[in-house]
Amino acid sequence: MSIPTSAPTRRPLPLLTVEQAAGLKPELTEVIEYRKSGLSLNHVVGCPLDCGYCVRHLFDNFEMKTPRALMTDKEAVAALTGHRYFRPHRTPLQLFNRATDPMLPVVKPHTFNVLRLLDDQGLTNHVLVITRWRVAAEDCAVLNSFRNIKLTVLVTHSGIDDPRIEPVDSSIAAASLRTLYANAERYRTVLYWRPIVPGLNDTDAHLQQARELSEHAHATVFTGLFFRDEIAAYYEANGLPLPYEDTARRKIMPEDSERRILDHFHNPTDAEAPYGPLFRKTSCGIAYAHGEADYNGHYGIRELCDICPTAQLSRCATAFRKPYAVEATREARALGATGDIEVTDRAIIVEGLDEQPRYYLQHGFGYQCHDRAKPHHHRRHGRADIGWSAPA
Repeated sequence: MSIPTSAPTRRPLPLLTVEQAAGLKPELTEVIEYRKSGLSLNHVVGCPLDCGYCVRHLFDNFEMKTPRALMTDKEAVAALTGHRYFRPHRTPLQLFNRATDPMLPVVKPHTFNVLRLLDDQGLTNHVLVITRWRVAAEDCAVLNSFRNIKLTVLVTHSGIDDPRIEPVDSSIAAASLRTLYANAERYRTVLYWRPIVPGLNDTDAHLQQARELSEHAHATVFTGLFFRDEIAAYYEANGLPLPYEDTARRKIMPEDSERRILDHFHNPTDAEAPYGPLFRKTSCGIAYAHGEADYNGHYGIRELCDICPTAQLSRCATAFRKPYAVEATREARALGATGDIEVTDRAIIVEGLDEQPRYYLQHGFGYQCHDRAKPHHHRRHGRADIGWSAPA
């Protein structure tokens, strides 16, 4: 079988006019955003999949069903690699993870083209592609053709069978995961098991389904629901059952749900990996899949590591280095940090920096960087307090 080395021939998406782009929320026209898992490129917006919990609600973009481009792929890649937070071979990257699905038929040529443009530069950065849509063996051949980038395809699978909340049948994602895993050579694939919502998709049957699917992935990451005010408003307006009484800035992953998941995956006879390749954090699963240490420095938050395979713990322990305070202070000040800067055994603690410069520091040092005003609580790292009864 010959290996395709270019994106399938298809007419590029039409570019939004200046007037059309002006009608978008300003945040949506900022095509590059630094997120925890990487510097994210989003120059295509619009999605027909209609997942009720989609973050497009936060951008007032949920009603835009037809994908459109804000710029050409070449312009987008130039903006990404020229971004002030981009570091060659180091900064993890993400494609189309907030406003469309990268494997939709009309978006896929852009996904492949961007990957090719990055790969042709000899860049070895991690690149994340997150999809819930169809992936065929022919797509895997293209994904295997990239020689330099460290590519991970994460397949979102929830098992939610309420079509009002998730109109896309989860069997599509399950089939894509199996296809990706069966054909993986140069890329890795992760079962992105999310969002897990108590009472909606956490029955024993759902847990068993996820356990079986995890056999078709290099790693599995489980996580909860982003339930912001905008998403709650959509649920209420459409008569959908509210999963929680309150909204939260961070994902909601209740303690009882986590316990049940861990119990279901636990295999005490496997001393090296008693939970298998199961992870709480996205970057942990990606790093494991590529045989590397976690690039987000979660090893400093040791309670996150109690389910990790021993081989992965060893990798992360070897790579983990607490930054010198003078070094961390100098870089944080250069980004605009105010107030005291502290380097603890768990994280660099700063004030006056929003998420994007904090992630720049975090990925640069391979060490967590936290906002003093938004502390992470023990065993709830990156999670909302909802569903946790123990004292913070």
